[in-house]
Amino acid sequence: MRTLASKFFLELLELSVRKIIMETLLERRTAHCRMALRFLACMKPASTTKRPPCVGAFFLPALRRETNRPRVETRKISVMDIRGRTAVVTGSNSGIGLGIARQLANVGVNLILNSFTESPDDQELADGLAREFGISARYIRADMSRPEDCRALVAEAAACDILVNNAGIQHVAPIEAFPVERWNSIIAINLSAAFHTTAAALPGMRDAGWGRIVNIASVHGVRASPYKSAYIAAKHGIIGLTKTVALETAEDPVTCNAICPGYVLTPLVEAQIPGQMDVHGMDRESVVREVMLARQPSKRFATVEQVGGTTVFLCSEAAAQITGTAINLDGGWTAR
Repeated sequence: MRTLASKFFLELLELSVRKIIMETLLERRTAHCRMALRFLACMKPASTTKRPPCVGAFFLPALRRETNRPRVETRKISVMDIRGRTAVVTGSNSGIGLGIARQLANVGVNLILNSFTESPDDQELADGLAREFGISARYIRADMSRPEDCRALVAEAAACDILVNNAGIQHVAPIEAFPVERWNSIIAINLSAAFHTTAAALPGMRDAGWGRIVNIASVHGVRASPYKSAYIAAKHGIIGLTKTVALETAEDPVTCNAICPGYVLTPLVEAQIPGQMDVHGMDRESVVREVMLARQPSKRFATVEQVGGTTVFLCSEAAAQITGTAINLDGGWTAR
């Protein structure tokens, strides 16, 4: 009777252990499973009758493969991982530049604002952003048409973890009537300034072991339009510069990318709408859809917040392997 009870107990125990093995294998609890298999290996048969093979004979090879597999550790990535960095944003007292600065400040990035003006309003803008977002913000005047000002801006900033080359101007005229001084100014501000600021910022980024460069190009960096020769030449050049910098920094923890917006609703663009309505004899909605956004399939302006949000993404750890890329923010313009 005692022998029968012992046999029954051992078989019941083995069934329980087998169940544990199945469950732990399914749940990948390999440590628990190893303990259960060791227990089975130590168990003696309750009788001399032929018994089915231990479950470990079937699952042990799979378990060994499982335990020998390299562990892949996952780490949460957030745009907040750039909190405390310092960004220099050129042309940032209005429009796209200010929109970018606000989005960076929203995730805790300290700011260096810039324009060619020098007024109490400029410093007040920086002070206001500092109060609103709880960051450090300064305004530094620099004329982006002057190489020495471009380099001095980065030097005066002291820290430049993130460089956003945004400053730009525009002029529209046929090539034969395009003023030479306007051509020179557009190339200097829209293209050469990015070269000078990047050259000044890169050594510090390399020394710090981290850096992000974001160049604000345009859909006109990949598409052309008549009467905008200087602007289009400069924006195509910015994308080429972006690729070159990305290759030169490919083995460093530094990335360089470009954003190519289509039409963005800025105060400057907003001010142009009434004039276009008068010229074309259309209401606001019609002139926006049929004239201003004729080549933008979405028929909606991009926003400065969207350009800023894309900039924040490119600065985050999630974009650490994105470099030398031009991201089109154009409502489908370049999909045609």
